[in-house]
Amino acid sequence: MYSLVHKVENAHEDSIWTCAWGCPKRKKDTLPENEDSRDSMRSNEEEIAEYLVTGSVDDSVKVWEQRDKSLHLKHKLTGHALGVVSVAVSSDGAKCASSSLDSSLKLWNLEDGELISSIGVGPVEIWTVVFSPDDKFIVSGSHAGKIHLYGTESGKQEQSLDTRGGKFTLSVACSPDGKYIASGAIDGIINIFDVTYGKVLRTLEGHAMPIRSLCFSPDSQLLLTASDDGHMKLYDVKDATVVGTMSGHGSWVLGVAFSPDGQNFVSASSDTTVKVWEVAKRQCLHTFREHTDQVWAVKYHAEKNHMIASVSEDKSINLYECPK
Repeated sequence: MYSLVHKVENAHEDSIWTCAWGCPKRKKDTLPENEDSRDSMRSNEEEIAEYLVTGSVDDSVKVWEQRDKSLHLKHKLTGHALGVVSVAVSSDGAKCASSSLDSSLKLWNLEDGELISSIGVGPVEIWTVVFSPDDKFIVSGSHAGKIHLYGTESGKQEQSLDTRGGKFTLSVACSPDGKYIASGAIDGIINIFDVTYGKVLRTLEGHAMPIRSLCFSPDSQLLLTASDDGHMKLYDVKDATVVGTMSGHGSWVLGVAFSPDGQNFVSASSDTTVKVWEVAKRQCLHTFREHTDQVWAVKYHAEKNHMIASVSEDKSINLYECPK
């Protein structure tokens, strides 16, 4: 059953442009040897808070605690000055990164809401931010077309990847296996970088309009792209071929995300809808129509294939449930 299970109206004072899930992890070395104790630990783990982080044109980042399919505001993080365009959560669920049109990148502690560091990125607009799989770097695309890697510990730029004269980079993604970084530009060009050598490995030209969002499949074999041309494409990362083109939205596709098991993906569009797709058959399984304005971002829960969150120009956050 596909259903809207929770909605937060007026979650921010202005349009919500970005969202990310966070699931704090227990360290493996703290697990007890005793089986009964482990069962007890598992029941306690279920009580560990899960977070949804949202960023808005109102300059704030909000951390929402998700319990029993509902969201409760935990922190409101302030300090940005020109709208928050991207947020990302580290794989251990402990930290959040946010970027703004004020040319700043901030790193936050999700548990207490404290600012860990504010990274100066110079006089350039910084758009999408993501954590590297090992959480050592925050990767961002910039107005200048470069891909920058900032150290989460050092708080400084540690590497820069050149898109070979590329245009404004709107979207970036890291492959889960840590081998690749993909970037999507305003001119529709997609670059895949080899992280080891810091060079462009592939250039993909399947779209002719801005790439608003892209992401790798959980097994790092596929790259999914979303564009203002209304289409989504699946590329085989190894040989850079298009293995699927999906259409169905009536306008720009603004966000895409894979489910944790890689069997489905979800898309968000300025046509106000959220669609769930089956990867194998490249077909739409369901369309959610619960937003009243363009949907800027959509994300699957980091660990649950049946839970999705979306955020919109209408200032609301929606939580959906899909068949298990």
